[in-house]
Amino acid sequence: MQFKTLTITAAAAALTTLATAQDLPQPSPLGKVEQKVGLTNVTIEYSRPSAKGRTVFGDLVPFDTFWRTGANASTKISFDGPVTIEGKKVEAGTYALVSFPGKEAWRIMLNANSNLNSAADYAAERDVVTVKAVPTKVDHVETFTINLANVVDDGATVELSWANTKVAFRIEAPATEQALKNIEAALASKDANANTYHSAARFCLERGLHKEKVLEWAKKSVEMDGSRFWTQHTLALAYAQAGDKKNAIAAARKSMEMAEKAGVDAYVKMNQEKIAEWSK
Repeated sequence: MQFKTLTITAAAAALTTLATAQDLPQPSPLGKVEQKVGLTNVTIEYSRPSAKGRTVFGDLVPFDTFWRTGANASTKISFDGPVTIEGKKVEAGTYALVSFPGKEAWRIMLNANSNLNSAADYAAERDVVTVKAVPTKVDHVETFTINLANVVDDGATVELSWANTKVAFRIEAPATEQALKNIEAALASKDANANTYHSAARFCLERGLHKEKVLEWAKKSVEMDGSRFWTQHTLALAYAQAGDKKNAIAAARKSMEMAEKAGVDAYVKMNQEKIAEWSK
């Protein structure tokens, strides 16, 4: 009898091993979102449940109760540099992204316990930031989706969408200070080339920085390699910023001619618009 019991136990264990070893489709498959924000890498890993005809918020996911904001294991959000959320600095690291969905408002938290899977494990004192987000109604989203949108000005919007509901919050990853240090180091390098000077000029043009240097860098880029329509366009913008419309128009016309030969209509249009603007 003892031998028979051992045999059955061993067989059950073998079947369990075989079952878990199989690579089968999951009802809530893993998803991953990666995005460079400023100079910071942001990664979100989560499991993606589907509605499957069910009422999601207020039923499948009850209102005003802890939700791990996904299925299976905790949703994890990682930063390889410091970020700011709701005015609060969050250090580099990996956090659990959890929430308390509400009918009128959600509370979304980043918790220092990245393996936080259930309400029983949740400790509010380990929240590093709490965001209040007002849900908006959207067209039906069958599968729970986390997206990073509006990736501009060293920031991105984290959007959580499922069923007919979307909530969002903003991540800021200020990069100007580090970018200027990178520019200084790159320009001081013996390997500095036309691209180095163009990138420096373009970055500072777009952010209104180092106005006294931008034209110098744009000229240097064109001097080192004047065969590219985009560097000519940047030179035109630099002249315009310096108040020299005559040279701005001349550079824009040259850029437009080069873009026409290259068949790049977008730059042709941009130069035409700038020439018209500066000719007034």
